[in-house]
Amino acid sequence: MCLVALALDQDRRFPLVLASNRDEFFERPTARLGWWTPDSGGPEILSGRDLQAGGTWLGLTAAGRLALVTNVRDPSRHDPKAPSRGELVPRWLHSELPLDRFWMQVALSGYNGFNLIAADFARGDCFWASSAAALPRRLERGLYGLSNAVLDTPWPKVARLKAGVRAAIGSLGAEDPVDLLATRLFEALGDRSLAPDGQLPDTGVPRELERQLSAAFIRTPDGRYGTRCSTLVITERIKRQLVTHVFERSYTAGPGVALLRRSRLSGWPPRYSASGAASRMSAETVPAGLDEASALAAAKRTRARGLIKPGGPRSRD
Repeated sequence: MCLVALALDQDRRFPLVLASNRDEFFERPTARLGWWTPDSGGPEILSGRDLQAGGTWLGLTAAGRLALVTNVRDPSRHDPKAPSRGELVPRWLHSELPLDRFWMQVALSGYNGFNLIAADFARGDCFWASSAAALPRRLERGLYGLSNAVLDTPWPKVARLKAGVRAAIGSLGAEDPVDLLATRLFEALGDRSLAPDGQLPDTGVPRELERQLSAAFIRTPDGRYGTRCSTLVITERIKRQLVTHVFERSYTAGPGVALLRRSRLSGWPPRYSASGAASRMSAETVPAGLDEASALAAAKRTRARGLIKPGGPRSRD
């Protein structure tokens, strides 16, 4: 995963919108989006899969956990013997630990530079953690962008994707289908515009390669490396239900047609409760003794509640 924009509780109808590109060598074997169980066991994961190292770049579980990883590009500190960063996503998805305790386990595990977005929606929490930062940072409601540097580093492609996500969400009418939002997000992810020379980052790779990597959608001239897939995770409020749509477009090195897979998850993510357990409040589960008007008002408040719990653990940089 090399480019991500994440909108948390920025729209009442679409409280979670995640748009991402995975860039990788085309020779690296990969499985497309689907449910699978890692060899080590644990809950099933919905994700694509790296068949070489066995991990994944972005995935979620039915219990309400989600994670994605990007690399921090720094060739001078790359260790070819380090464990695959794709292990980090299944490790988080299988864990029941809060992020601070999980971080104590992985921070010194010898991975090459990485960023990790880790969410536990049953607790109402989402964090950014990085090998470039001492401690994880809790993400509040907002729009975030991430590539191969720290969170919200204003690389041109990060800024363009964030703007594209904001525009796509804002352009939808109340009756427009979720597929229209997906189409506009895929268009933003497909942007092949290169950064101007004066705005290219300096990550330690040759300047011409830096230029090739500055687009949202990448194809190197030799055809060996580029955007392998684009993934969307869109949570939609439909009356009192949360429904999450996961889309994956996968690409070949040549000019072939992109392949689309999608999955629809009803009741995902689970709503958080004060205790951190999943909660699904409906009109039928409002405490006894409330009159009908109060019950409906309580249900309406529940439906409009965000995915991220306000007043959670303090952010730490």
